[in-house]
Amino acid sequence: MGNTILFKLPKHGVLAHYPLLKAFQEAFPKGTVNTLYGKGSEIITPIMESGKVNVLAFIGSSKVANGLKKLHPKVNRLRAILSLDAKNAAIITKNANLDIAVSEIILGSLSFNGQRCTALKLIFVQKEVAEEFTKKLTDAVSALKGGLPWEKDVKITPLPEVNKPPYLEECIADAVSKGAKVLNENGGYNEASFVFPAVVYPVNEQMKLYHEEQFGPVIPVVPFETIEEPIDYQVNADHGMQVSIFSEDALEVSKLIDPFVNLVSRVNINCQAQRGPDVFPFTGRKDSAEGTLSVFDALRSFSIRSLVAAKLTDSNKELLNTIVRDHNSNFLSTDYIF
Repeated sequence: MGNTILFKLPKHGVLAHYPLLKAFQEAFPKGTVNTLYGKGSEIITPIMESGKVNVLAFIGSSKVANGLKKLHPKVNRLRAILSLDAKNAAIITKNANLDIAVSEIILGSLSFNGQRCTALKLIFVQKEVAEEFTKKLTDAVSALKGGLPWEKDVKITPLPEVNKPPYLEECIADAVSKGAKVLNENGGYNEASFVFPAVVYPVNEQMKLYHEEQFGPVIPVVPFETIEEPIDYQVNADHGMQVSIFSEDALEVSKLIDPFVNLVSRVNINCQAQRGPDVFPFTGRKDSAEGTLSVFDALRSFSIRSLVAAKLTDSNKELLNTIVRDHNSNFLSTDYIF
């Protein structure tokens, strides 16, 4: 799209980008793709303050994104494509297939240790099936193997942040102090940077796990009586990325789709929240995103549409046809219009 890129690599996983450097070098002219290394606050701050950045593409917290945007001296010139906080909810009704729900909840809440913006981070289950669901979920979580990522069949691995285990422990302790229990054996067990998943039930609006994005292997489960309760949660939530609805009742699903499409950007039916395929738009409402990403939308996000216009007169037609015919302009290069 004619842009030069300054790519600040993330704090964790820098080496994962190493194979791309040679591909960038071979695919683009020198100076098109530039990689930056170091502490974000020290590197990005002066770059933003220079005013030379036209587009900010960022994945992270809304707090950090807001701070970066405020550093720019000409904020109205800055375009932003942001993927931010999320607290994606799953809703399991009494009409759900609980085996499918449990399987998808495990994938949605614990893939990559739950450290994805698209992870399921709050599970609503209707009271009529809450006992059966939590039993199945607890058994499934307890069967997961923890260890190092190169070991066979390992599903839960150590976390990359040193401050994450104490935070998760604090969230679990807060919920327990307000009436919840850890249902699975070894739930919340941690050693160094490893945390074994915890199924916490029953969670309510007085607890941190109800509101805060835990971004880790903790599964808060909220019992509900009427379907208006999870809808009200989403109405009042600060986030609005995705929701997953589990039900085999067509009328019930249809009545849930209509309110949620105005509260989140993607409604998943009987499956986990997820990113992709990349032809699908990826965005969010409220504090969850700014701008839209997909293959098409990403290209549009990094460009501004321009056009050349003229009144439809014989002289203008002759003028524009001459420009196109003689290939004097790169922009006006298609002659099917005239």
